[in-house]
Amino acid sequence: MYTRFYGLKEIPFGLTPNPKYIFKTDSYLEVIANLRYCISHYKGIVTVTGEVGTGKTTTLRSMIQQLGHEVLAVYILNPFLTVPEFYEQLTSSLRLGLSPRASKPEILNTLACFLSQRHMKGLRTVLIADEAHGLSPTVLEEIRLLANLETNTEKLFQIVLCGQPELRETLNQPGLRQLKQRISLRCSIKPLSTDEVTKYIRFRLRTAGAERMDIFDSSALGLIARVSLGIPRVVNNICDNALLQGYAVNSEVISRDIIEDVIEVLDISTNDMTTSDDLEFNQWSSPKHFTAIEGSRS
Repeated sequence: MYTRFYGLKEIPFGLTPNPKYIFKTDSYLEVIANLRYCISHYKGIVTVTGEVGTGKTTTLRSMIQQLGHEVLAVYILNPFLTVPEFYEQLTSSLRLGLSPRASKPEILNTLACFLSQRHMKGLRTVLIADEAHGLSPTVLEEIRLLANLETNTEKLFQIVLCGQPELRETLNQPGLRQLKQRISLRCSIKPLSTDEVTKYIRFRLRTAGAERMDIFDSSALGLIARVSLGIPRVVNNICDNALLQGYAVNSEVISRDIIEDVIEVLDISTNDMTTSDDLEFNQWSSPKHFTAIEGSRS
């Protein structure tokens, strides 16, 4: 709609977690490096936390794309699973060929054999649980048991628990202390700094094909940084609506006045920054809410 007016090839501020638009901050690079290290060195369980809208799902998808063919990533999209549903989805995604009525010992034995065979071939298997703060204590306990699958020296199953800061509180529950003790590394995705917000906006404009980097004036950029608190999803929402409004009033430059109008229309305040928003989760959901993804072919 506004893309041609601003010389863009595509919409730059979409709300779907598109790895193409990954803005590689120091925080992002640190998280990716930590995840790849843990997976490569069989470190077992690692946690990734970040405030709502900071790009956790985008980072996970980006990391998966960077994995080689030797890594099979099983990705949980829906945290609201019972224990039987969890195992049913796990065995189905790994194509273990088990009956839905298979007993838990049968599931664990088959899974252990599958993981051992992959390990002997130099292959790795990773379980990634997004929105992990929503997992029930009983499912988290089963994940702890899966972390016990190991050789004398190495873990057979690498596990990534990713969620909002509440995940730390969840793992501090007395009943989950054994799981907490098995976490080998913790990392977090931080909001953008004021300077990074400006660079982020220009990066996304450039990625979308913009030839002009002055579409947003300096006062508009400053206000976006202040109001968004550096949350990328909020930045995207403001910028997308600002471009739409700018197009409607035939303004080639997005000014502070336009941003103020957008903030009012969207009813954005700093109190909203910690309000849960399931858009990232919904965008990646599927009928089974669970997928197995091979390593990147790029």
